[in-house]
Amino acid sequence: MKSLNKILTGIIGIVFSLLVGALLIKIQGNSPIIAYKALYDYGLGSWFSITSTLNNSTPLILTGIAAAIAFSSNVNNLGQPGQLIIGALSAALLGYYLPFPGWIGITTIIILSGIIGGFYASIAGVFKKLYKMDEMLTTLMLNFIADYLTIYLATYPFLDKKSYVPATKMIKKEFFLPSFKNLNSSFFIAILIALISYFIVKYLKKGYEWRMMGYNPDFSRIGGCDNEQNLMWVMFYTGFLSGLAGALLILGGTQHRFIKGIGANYGWDGIMLSIVGANGIFETSFFSLFFGFLKAGGVGMEFEVSIPSEFIMVLQATIVLLVVSTRSLVSFYGDKMKAYFKTRKVVKAHE
Repeated sequence: MKSLNKILTGIIGIVFSLLVGALLIKIQGNSPIIAYKALYDYGLGSWFSITSTLNNSTPLILTGIAAAIAFSSNVNNLGQPGQLIIGALSAALLGYYLPFPGWIGITTIIILSGIIGGFYASIAGVFKKLYKMDEMLTTLMLNFIADYLTIYLATYPFLDKKSYVPATKMIKKEFFLPSFKNLNSSFFIAILIALISYFIVKYLKKGYEWRMMGYNPDFSRIGGCDNEQNLMWVMFYTGFLSGLAGALLILGGTQHRFIKGIGANYGWDGIMLSIVGANGIFETSFFSLFFGFLKAGGVGMEFEVSIPSEFIMVLQATIVLLVVSTRSLVSFYGDKMKAYFKTRKVVKAHE
């Protein structure tokens, strides 16, 4: 029921955001109806559009879940962008040099890239444990290190000399993830990982400790939970998810190599999605599909109506603001009404 309420309040916020977006489109001198028709046509209007939406949502599901698990555990991991591109570069290099065949190689690449992303995130956990450094700051700074380090590696030691831009060599074709009528199998991997993550957080002892640490760290510590160790585990697992998202961009994308800018805004969008989804795994995954729709449909708005692609970023930010404010308003007045009716019930009982 709580998940349904979060999704419903999120949908209300999205409707308000689309109305604000329509106003902005009108101010620019364009027709909101034509613009949103193009958004729909390119996002959901055909099977090709639907698969484009689902393919775009794949990395968003993983980075969104990574942020949601971190924030719900009271761990401020803002390093999804860096962890994603570290995982992407790892997958690109493994995909070119790894001697294993077919699905054995694919599985190895996915797991190792996720682990590398997890270890990269764990650096912030080590700084927190040893030097009491705030993980919000360290994960943010690690994003810059990851960005410039991967660009350097793709530009110099691992550069494909035939490429016109900084990029690694293409991975072996046997490591390309298959597509089914344009829907890449990486989407199903992301859904499987989302289900596994939900099971870990909801039903395993370690996941329970993470949730308790998020609710009240003092209570969890008094109750016998090792918060420092759990912070390290949360950092590693959420970094693993982001690194996995990067690996799927390489194995299931269109370039099949690491290229500058491959991470796009998937990492930052994941953080926004966790906020929209109120740090719930299912809720975040649901809204990831909507953001994937916006990315796919935004191409249509740019082609058909000449609305710049940056408008989608503005729309996403508006959605975050209005969803959060709508959810807060519904919660505030809902609690107020409950308190009012309970008070009336008590008063009548004593009359």
